[in-house]
Amino acid sequence: MADQFDVIEAGERGRRRWVGLVVVLALLLIPVVSLLASRDPVPEALPARPTPEPIRSLTRLDNAPNTIDVPAVAKGGDEVLPVVFPHGVRAEVRYPKELDLDEMGSRPFQGGWVGGRYRQFVAPYGGEVEITRGGRPIRNYTDNVTLWPRQAGSGFYGQVLLFAFGPWRLAMYDRGQGLTFEQRMALAQNLKGRVTKEGYLVLSAEGDLRLAKPGEVAEDEPIGPQLWFGGGAGQMVALVPTPGCEKRARMPDVIEGRGRPTDMVCRGDVLVAVTGPTRFREMAISGIRITMK
Repeated sequence: MADQFDVIEAGERGRRRWVGLVVVLALLLIPVVSLLASRDPVPEALPARPTPEPIRSLTRLDNAPNTIDVPAVAKGGDEVLPVVFPHGVRAEVRYPKELDLDEMGSRPFQGGWVGGRYRQFVAPYGGEVEITRGGRPIRNYTDNVTLWPRQAGSGFYGQVLLFAFGPWRLAMYDRGQGLTFEQRMALAQNLKGRVTKEGYLVLSAEGDLRLAKPGEVAEDEPIGPQLWFGGGAGQMVALVPTPGCEKRARMPDVIEGRGRPTDMVCRGDVLVAVTGPTRFREMAISGIRITMK
């Protein structure tokens, strides 16, 4: 009997030890679980936000080409380039191949009078962005003419009228006593432009707008129709139709005003004016020939 009792007693004491151990572990786990439950959950990674695009309606970054690169035709050691001046007259320009006149690209220039006030119409070498700077126009006069703020560092020049004729952009920088709203509106409506099959821009005028003819001079520089090759910081050539060139030739300001050595020569009734390195000027002056059609 004693042995049976001892065995039963021993088993009960073992079970009590296990029960006690379980209770102790439970007491230890409760604060740990509570601590873990009280912590904030780890946030999920937020999806990457796409970079917002600029609002296209608030920017004007179009930059239509403002020079034309018509391929020349090789003839012996020379090249022949067909051109069309802004008043519609066609010509062939022959020059030494090394001059690469066709690769320089050309753009038009034309002077004129708006209500008796002299103004210049220039194709900006840098294209539309040279005027717009990615901004917004002050106003639209017509579907193809907009008004832009005065350019920083433009001296006595004022606001700019920007004309769009096909791929071409033509700027009129106002100056001095600026044109009135009515004069600007009339100018926007009266200056016409068409693009030839080769891509040259030809201008015409209506109303009280008068475009200067070949040989006309204002402010001691030629203001008639011209073609300018090159620009920016590089060398440049200007072809200026000038009847009686030998007696009436004037150096264009676009050539003389660049602060570099210049040369000019008359080839028939066309003035050839050039600026650039010595070798370039020598080739242009001695090698360019113009045949008017």
